[in-house]
Amino acid sequence: MADPTENSEPGASSEALGVLRRVFGYDAFRGEQEEIIEHVVAGGDALVLMPTGGGKSLCYQIPALVRPGVGVVVSPLIALMQDQVDALRALGVRAGFLNSTQDLDERRMVEAEFLAGELDVLYLAPERLRLESTMGLLDRGKVSVFAIDEAHCVASWGHDFRPDYLALSALHERWPDVPRIALTATATEATRREIAARLQLGDARHFVASFDRPNIQYRIAPKNDPRKQLLELIHGEHPGDAGVVYCLSRKSVEDVADFLVAHGVEALPYHAGLDARVRAANQARFLREDGVVMVATIAFGMGIDKPDVRFVAHLDLPKSVEGYYQETGRAGRDGLPSTAWLAYGLQDVVQQRKMIDGSEGDDAHRRRLTAHLDAMLALCETVECRRVRLLDYFGQPGGEPCGNCDTCLTPPVTWDGTIAAQKFLSTVFRLARERRQKFGAGQIIDILLGKKTAKVIQHDHDQLTVFGIGTDLSAPEWRAVVRQLLALGLLAVEGEYGTLVLTEASGDVLGRRREVLMRREPEKPSRARSAPGKSRGAARPAPADLPETALPVFETLRAWRAAQAKEQGVPAYVIFHDATLREIATQRPDSLDALGGVSGVGENKLAKYGEQILEALGELEETPA
Repeated sequence: MADPTENSEPGASSEALGVLRRVFGYDAFRGEQEEIIEHVVAGGDALVLMPTGGGKSLCYQIPALVRPGVGVVVSPLIALMQDQVDALRALGVRAGFLNSTQDLDERRMVEAEFLAGELDVLYLAPERLRLESTMGLLDRGKVSVFAIDEAHCVASWGHDFRPDYLALSALHERWPDVPRIALTATATEATRREIAARLQLGDARHFVASFDRPNIQYRIAPKNDPRKQLLELIHGEHPGDAGVVYCLSRKSVEDVADFLVAHGVEALPYHAGLDARVRAANQARFLREDGVVMVATIAFGMGIDKPDVRFVAHLDLPKSVEGYYQETGRAGRDGLPSTAWLAYGLQDVVQQRKMIDGSEGDDAHRRRLTAHLDAMLALCETVECRRVRLLDYFGQPGGEPCGNCDTCLTPPVTWDGTIAAQKFLSTVFRLARERRQKFGAGQIIDILLGKKTAKVIQHDHDQLTVFGIGTDLSAPEWRAVVRQLLALGLLAVEGEYGTLVLTEASGDVLGRRREVLMRREPEKPSRARSAPGKSRGAARPAPADLPETALPVFETLRAWRAAQAKEQGVPAYVIFHDATLREIATQRPDSLDALGGVSGVGENKLAKYGEQILEALGELEETPA
């Protein structure tokens, strides 16, 4: 849940603003929240694009509390529904869910609460709305609003397509007078149009917030022993922090988790091949404990509400910018400085190209996948500000360089790689024409470097006229050349073994009709500037912007919160977010009235925890403020 900071007093509907203050403990809406909420409360449909951490949930929770009836939230996240309900109940909101994890008696109890009007919010999985029994239940009760969360799941070739979402158009047909709000953190204009069409939201008002997450530092590094690079990132910049590490395969997930544990990092694996109970237990530990690193495939993360994830690392290239943005957006939901770090190499490009060639679907589908990958490669290879490139992709061009991504902090150098490109493409051409052979990058680089390996000698490649003409570059530099040729579409990957072939565009380079500018990798990757407030090598860095005198108070409050969360069996952020504890530690309120003025302390939490917090602060009263 976002912590609104922008003043929006004038024009805010008194009822919605009252709910915001009383229930959620915030004094003002942020950004477009007020306008969205007023539109939905008045009965209008809405399609909302808002970045992770931007406060999407308030946009349907407040209308559900203001309008008569029960707000029905459609969410694909069965494993997280209990946590979502717990978080609302902690605020005094009457919330429940219906899904396949419940037995018959539990479902009947929730259904009875819904029919009796004893719920404010009801969570449903999309597949449950395929059941006529569920539709009949909703007919017999009163629905105030339908919220379709993670709405990008309806886009057929999107990064998280869920077939059950296609049936949600029935909501409009069956309940035409109930407003619907579809929400997602990630969608291009084309995806947004597809969402509107498939959910019959043609007349809905679109609200598109800025995709900028200024607290996230985007960094993309050339792969050079990626596990060791990851360990340096964690130990050097994020010791004791919660983080998510994404890997492409299940095996690499388990290998990386074992590697981190062996080097003193509290890490857990998560992928679809694990036993469901192990997955659930690992997810619960990540949510409930501080400083746990989850190593996962992309099966993990959607809907994760943990606000204090300080870094997201990718050890394999994401398939699309949408997927990358969605995954990196799980860092820093609380607005504090966080890192999005990606290690990227030649083999990633080759592997992704092979996967596209072997993918199911028609040529149009493969072209879409290729376009997604090309955009991701362009982000990796850019010499411009990564944040500007990212925002431009999502239709928000014209931004100024951010000064906080790796290309801003350590501007890369470009060089004229035309001759290097001609040498490499000539070698591919000669192998194909003179020998009718195709090879991967390794063999071609060995030929260019004049290496008489067993494979080179076996195929008489040392007799080629191009043998040894590339000694002006090192092997790592040649791999960077190949990677960029692939990214520029001047080379292609073919077949099961990932051999390299020329493209139509290759002829322009070989015919000297096109120059090729390339990005030069630093000889030794330099570590980008640490996020503000991070102290290298510390057991746990001080939170950003927290005065030194407030740190022991903050740690005392965190310990109190951890005990409460463990006792109640809920994630720590359900009790209070770090941002709220930081404000309490800084202000040290000495009365319930003063504590009630802290952002994030609503009436229910004040009544439940107020005296305990004041008691904890009282015990520290001798500490200088």
